[in-house]
Amino acid sequence: MTQYSEQIELLARRLGDAALAKGVMIATAESCTAGGIAYAITEVPGSSAWFDRGFVTYTNASKEALLGVKPETLTANGAVSLAVVEEMTQGALAHSEAQLAVAVSGIAGPGGAVAGKPVGTVCLAWQWRGEDAQSHCEYFSGDRKAVREQTILFALNGLLERLLKR
Repeated sequence: MTQYSEQIELLARRLGDAALAKGVMIATAESCTAGGIAYAITEVPGSSAWFDRGFVTYTNASKEALLGVKPETLTANGAVSLAVVEEMTQGALAHSEAQLAVAVSGIAGPGGAVAGKPVGTVCLAWQWRGEDAQSHCEYFSGDRKAVREQTILFALNGLLERLLKR
């Protein structure tokens, strides 16, 4: 168990309670977390009542094929960018029954850093069906596991915040 495990579990349970109470289905589109958000959600018993599906799109080609991310968006901005995660949420909503989606793409390390995007850079987007995406880039510290777990926490928290505002 890691320092984030209990927080992730608690947050996923709170998210499930809120989604169930609001009758909202959720979808995920994940790159750097490789399905970790979906895993955290589905650890909650009964999550099939509020979690529709998750997309693990680790490569640029999979982002294009499964989520409809435009090649020109990837070329112009790189996979770790606000533009890409916004297109990822749009794709997750277009290919699911969900009303709310989250997308993440980042550099968990130890390699992969590029100019202006050090290890720990993660871009996230949240989107309600029929609305514009809200996106944000964050910088997490620690090793690969810590970066990924902090990303999962941040993504779950963002979903919960949006649900509670409805």
